[in-house]
Amino acid sequence: MTVRTRFAPSPTGYLHIGGVRTALFCWLFARQHGGQFILRIDDTDQQRNVAEALEPILRGLRWLGIDWDEGPEVGGPYAPYYQSQRTARYRAAVERLLACGAAYRDYATAAEIQAEREAAERDKRLFVYSRRFMAETPEQQARFEAEGRQPTIRLKMPRQGKLVLDDIVRGQVEFDWVNEQDHVIQRADGSFLYALANVVDDEDFGITHVIRAEEHLSNTPRQVFIIQALGYRQPQYAHLPFVAEPGSKNKLSKRKLKTYLKNRDFAELVAHGEKILRALGCPQPGESFNPVMVEFYERIGFLPEAIINYLALLGWSLDDRTEHFTRHELVEKFSLQRVNKAPASFDPKKLMAFQQRHMQLLPPERKVELVLPFLQGAGLISHASAAVREQVAQVVRAAGDRITIAGDILEFADFFLPDDELPYDQAAFDKNLRADHAAELLRQFRDRLAAVQQFEPPALEALLRDFVQERGIKTGQIIHPLRVAVTGKAIGMGLFDTLAILGRQRCLSRIDRALALL
Repeated sequence: MTVRTRFAPSPTGYLHIGGVRTALFCWLFARQHGGQFILRIDDTDQQRNVAEALEPILRGLRWLGIDWDEGPEVGGPYAPYYQSQRTARYRAAVERLLACGAAYRDYATAAEIQAEREAAERDKRLFVYSRRFMAETPEQQARFEAEGRQPTIRLKMPRQGKLVLDDIVRGQVEFDWVNEQDHVIQRADGSFLYALANVVDDEDFGITHVIRAEEHLSNTPRQVFIIQALGYRQPQYAHLPFVAEPGSKNKLSKRKLKTYLKNRDFAELVAHGEKILRALGCPQPGESFNPVMVEFYERIGFLPEAIINYLALLGWSLDDRTEHFTRHELVEKFSLQRVNKAPASFDPKKLMAFQQRHMQLLPPERKVELVLPFLQGAGLISHASAAVREQVAQVVRAAGDRITIAGDILEFADFFLPDDELPYDQAAFDKNLRADHAAELLRQFRDRLAAVQQFEPPALEALLRDFVQERGIKTGQIIHPLRVAVTGKAIGMGLFDTLAILGRQRCLSRIDRALALL
């Protein structure tokens, strides 16, 4: 048997971190077994679908390297891969269910169903629909339709016995049939619901393993009922624990960002990202600012491999000590049997630690390629000539671990700004350049910089050390005014690296400008 898994997002919003974790587990399982991973778009709910939301989903999966063997933009032998284009198949399945007595036409109004539900609540008994508006013969249909009623199609669920399901993650799960309602599978307007469409598509596409979030576990009995009624082959199920809020067992939701910001680590991650996004010209918060969505990480410069490594460990582990995996190692080591049942809490601090480690392992050339788009996006460079690349490489090397994500290069914008456009931190400027003797010391050291033969970090450090000793001053009396003069800020990377990267003429130009402002 060839393993075939699927990820079936609805285009009703952007790509959620929890959804990506599910897609990743489906992808890993398929790749490990030499099978196929199918991407299907569950767009049965036309009222909630957002046309512009599909592209971010596809882009996010591509960015993460979760490629699909069949689906949108790829095609495949079972096309179309959009549920909205497969209504003929669902209609045929409904007719078969009606014919075999596994479904019926129901002419009850929503108000009548609600009245029965409320009566059951008052009597403190389990609500079970009476089926009093069920029509199983043409005569019954005609009578109800003469009253102006429109039918929905409901499953005629069993009312005794149990469904026993062997779930790869959760083990043996039992459901009492009496607790299952007669679920609607086709609305009065003719549209079809999720439970039916998923079952038909999984059969048509040959899906062998349905790997999905545990919130779908409650859907499984009605889906198994449809499978059995239609004589389909039943796939194996694996219901994954959901991705939980930071420090909580509640499901991570994009709608609760304000709540999550009370968590210090989450707030720091958001602030970090917002600073980068605003520098790139994103003035208004939105989905791009929400770290529950994949787009946030793509836009601020996270590494896909860091995201993949971290998400793989949200609910799965190889052992109690191994945390860092390459993509190849994940494919080799992953197993559904080692997926936990308990919710996995999203930890922004730990995610950042994974990002930092993966960034440290990159060769300098790759880091340069990663940061160049951010410099261009912020308007700091217009092209990537050899000279520009060399300057960027120097900044990246000197910044070292200060560049944790690619967007952090914007912290070093001062290296790429024209000298006459360098902004000054006014507080730092006043404190350091207006201090006693600061201007005079800066003028004197400027002349030393103009004359020094080698404009390299070791020579510049020796130059400043000799200057301090000759003047009998503290090092800070010249270092701080000098840094503010050439960078506009009071803090930054090593001063001598900074001077060398800027070069003699730019340093002198900036010092002259600062002195003129005094």
